[in-house]
Amino acid sequence: MLAVELVRRGAARHGRRTAVVAGAESMTFAEVDGAANRLAHVLGGLGMERGARVGLLVDNGLWSVPIDFACLKAGVARVPLNPRLSLDEQTRMIEATGVRLLVHSPALAERASELVARLDGLRPACLGPTDVVDAPDLITEMSAASGRDPMLPAQPDDPVVVAYTSGTSGALKAVVHTQASWAAITANVLANLVSPGPDSVMLHAASLIHASGTFVLPYWVRGGVSAVLPGFDPATYLDAVAAHRATEINLVPTMLGMLVASGAAERCDVSHLRTAFYGASPMPGPLLEQVLDLWGPRFVQYYGQTEAPLAITVLDKGDHADPGLWGSCGHPSVDAEVRVADEEGRPLGVGDVGELQLRAPFAMAGYYAAPELTAETITTDGWVRTRDLARVDERGYLTLVDRTSDMIITGGYNVYPREVEEALLTHPAVAAAAVVGAPDETWVEAVTAFVTLRPGVQPPAAEELRGAVRARLAGYKVPKEVHVVDALPLSPVGKVLRRALRDPLWGRS
Repeated sequence: MLAVELVRRGAARHGRRTAVVAGAESMTFAEVDGAANRLAHVLGGLGMERGARVGLLVDNGLWSVPIDFACLKAGVARVPLNPRLSLDEQTRMIEATGVRLLVHSPALAERASELVARLDGLRPACLGPTDVVDAPDLITEMSAASGRDPMLPAQPDDPVVVAYTSGTSGALKAVVHTQASWAAITANVLANLVSPGPDSVMLHAASLIHASGTFVLPYWVRGGVSAVLPGFDPATYLDAVAAHRATEINLVPTMLGMLVASGAAERCDVSHLRTAFYGASPMPGPLLEQVLDLWGPRFVQYYGQTEAPLAITVLDKGDHADPGLWGSCGHPSVDAEVRVADEEGRPLGVGDVGELQLRAPFAMAGYYAAPELTAETITTDGWVRTRDLARVDERGYLTLVDRTSDMIITGGYNVYPREVEEALLTHPAVAAAAVVGAPDETWVEAVTAFVTLRPGVQPPAAEELRGAVRARLAGYKVPKEVHVVDALPLSPVGKVLRRALRDPLWGRS
């Protein structure tokens, strides 16, 4: 199955029904499909041939879905750029993937202008009018384009998404998904998480370039509505749940924590809400107990990665009734082979800790222009190495016990210590740095730094050190705390022992 065929199938079946709602605006299935056709022709007119990469610096809004579908129909691979990332990070992403056309929202025109100024040959195109950057208005131009589907040839292995995630070393990695794997992600969601219908409404508050966006096509093929919010605002989110009569929502634990802390979760009418999905990071036990008491058995947890979205494992509503399973990431999805293996790839027994690995049709094709990294991650017999350590119990439930990469998940976003450490080391007073995650009631994990100073220097203020990171990385990667220490703990071979810094913060001996 091809992802583009699923777009055509949903449009043909549900044409007059409402497909996307954003604020006071909405589009039917036929209107979204027609806009995607026109935008696909415009992309072609801008020189985007089959196989090209198009950068998308797009915030949540009415045009989020049509532009994604337009890329599918134009035969180009979209490269989503997180607006929260720094200019340096976005520049590296565009350079590495050979993006020559940057499609952006009007609200992000200033950043688009900065990127165009930095990168020779990069052209901007705006989803609306702007006077910030000299860019064609795609919405105006599409009015003169054909509304007929371009019906370009497509193959199962054609790249459709090049989505960035971070590597174990903190380096940016570009995950490639194809027509076939993107269609398989839709099947995975429908088989394991939700079976929407024409009366279903998924409310999107998280960015559609992340996990939330993988719900769009499943709802599209079944006739459900994608209600798109510009972002997550704890003060108004639950009002939007009621106003849209959302039947499903998707949140990270940090968002749920904010709703509970504000008291809004207790006051909200959730009688029409069928399922609240959560993922991206573990749910703290006390918080899970609170939301189950408030909203009842409506929660479903998924565990996945950019390399294999959305659900490698699932902890379903029935599982949540058993407090003994709250620390688990669930049972394997029906369309995934999952194993816990040792370093040689040999399956381990019940209770043994090893790397969680999977084989599934929704797994990535590989990393863009990185054959060695792809070979390290996908074994010769097709197993994808997640780099997560896990154990399995006698009933087949999996529990993640650590991350081989020392990754920090703060507010649902991944932070890798090395990139933060390298930013700290740019400060002239810093001799060495180590970054770990500390427990945090709001963010689940807070980025926390330990630094040693060069001899004879005046100790800088913590805010000055944090500023060194803020100048180079996204705001969520800036340490919440910076501790100046006399020395960092080292292994016998001189490697920093992050665990020796992290464990005391979590009350471990």
